[in-house]
Amino acid sequence: MDFALLRELQRDAGLSNVDLANRVHISAPTCLRRVKRLHESGLIERQVAILNPHILRASIGSSLIAITEVTLDRQETSTWEQFEKAVETETMVQQCYRVSPGPDFILVVHAAQMSDYLDLTQRLFTRNTNVRNVKAFFCIKRSKFGAELPLS
Repeated sequence: MDFALLRELQRDAGLSNVDLANRVHISAPTCLRRVKRLHESGLIERQVAILNPHILRASIGSSLIAITEVTLDRQETSTWEQFEKAVETETMVQQCYRVSPGPDFILVVHAAQMSDYLDLTQRLFTRNTNVRNVKAFFCIKRSKFGAELPLS
């Protein structure tokens, strides 16, 4: 496993192949070949740019981050999968976790403003007869954010 490559890519996937190779002490062609193999294997799922919501807020005027707990009425595989499928199409829902114990799902939602969040709640929760309870926590400050997975 190319843990050194993965560590560096998790920190900055925008590194050039030459810079990445230098950081992990391998040749550029070898580095390119290994990174390609990591992509093809599915271990590297995708590469994205992570935007700073505080700077973005200054540009677009507002932003809202909500951590939302959702409890379904019926606890069945089909109802969990149905809810997950509905969430997949919502761009405001950045992350969705099925959890236990407690609520069935935790969602991380980014909305431009409260009216957008309200529209989302109508689509995902109010109209879904299987949603029993929703509890939202609105973020006032991001103290830490990371995307790195621990590697041994």
